[in-house]
Amino acid sequence: MAGRLWTAIMDPNSNPLMRLPKTVRFQLMAVLALLWSTIFCVSAGLLFWLPGYILVHIVLIAIGIFGTRWVFNSAEQMTKSRV
Repeated sequence: MAGRLWTAIMDPNSNPLMRLPKTVRFQLMAVLALLWSTIFCVSAGLLFWLPGYILVHIVLIAIGIFGTRWVFNSAEQMTKSRV
């Protein structure tokens, strides 16, 4: 089953491009190879980039939370000292 599927896609003599001239078949297969290589490279790159992206967002959220807490605590201390 997998062999027939591979042949139906990758064999230029049996895929839907078989009626085109050989040079056109080659050009279209080269474009498709570039397309799929780009898709797989971007997908793999996202797997490596995503953890860093998530980590940066966690750090930024933590800075926001602690900064907000610091401002609230400072304001509370300022109001206590005025009373």
